[in-house]
Amino acid sequence: MSSVASATPPQLAMSDVAIHIDGIAADYGHGRVIENISFDVKAGETFGLIGLNGAGKTTLIKILLGLMDSAAGSVGIFGKRILDPEAKARIAYLPEKFEPPPFLSGLEFVKFSLALYGRPYSKEAVLEAADRVALLRHALPRRVNTYSKGMRQKTGLIGTWMTECPLLILDEPMSGLDPRARVLVKEEIMRCREKGMTVFLSSHILADMDELCDRVAVLHDGAIQFVGTPAALREQTEQAYLERAFLKLIEGSKRVYES
Repeated sequence: MSSVASATPPQLAMSDVAIHIDGIAADYGHGRVIENISFDVKAGETFGLIGLNGAGKTTLIKILLGLMDSAAGSVGIFGKRILDPEAKARIAYLPEKFEPPPFLSGLEFVKFSLALYGRPYSKEAVLEAADRVALLRHALPRRVNTYSKGMRQKTGLIGTWMTECPLLILDEPMSGLDPRARVLVKEEIMRCREKGMTVFLSSHILADMDELCDRVAVLHDGAIQFVGTPAALREQTEQAYLERAFLKLIEGSKRVYES
């Protein structure tokens, strides 16, 4: 297994850090899922978490959100402890298996999401956001239980990034999206970065991670095996594509993961 590489400067001022993860460990009563996880996500960057199913990505995200206690270590969000209300108010999260309340319309869901963060609601702004991801305007007044998987995903994404929270955590944001929608969503994620927002995302579509992310972390065998730019990972493994670079990095693992 290759040693951990890092493109992070050894001394980062805390004001430059959106997420500070220090020695995190977690288990479910049958051994550690992850252990001694440490890295920083810089404010304003798009950072990707890569790993096989069962590697612990969602577990780590739950700890970042304060939804699960860690067995060891600590997490800081913009210099605040994760359970601090000020830290929570700066995070907007889209889960991997996103299902909006079925009794709400698309417009009502976005309005509800914005109200949670005390953000103003503008129907026209929502319609314009829908246009940018090819979500048909005439669908928005309908209840979301009439939506396709892709339409629900787009609605969730709109409700997440319209909060304009400093930190967006997106778990498999491309789930259920067709190729056109993926391109449009990637453009929106880039827009978020241009606005100075920090985007932390997990995805199995490594071509998207290569295109979007300033840096990535590889989580495997319960530990972080690499932190750095996608280009650095491709160079280290002598592979032209990020997907092949990831597979080469983790080859030889003895741990069995659930698919």
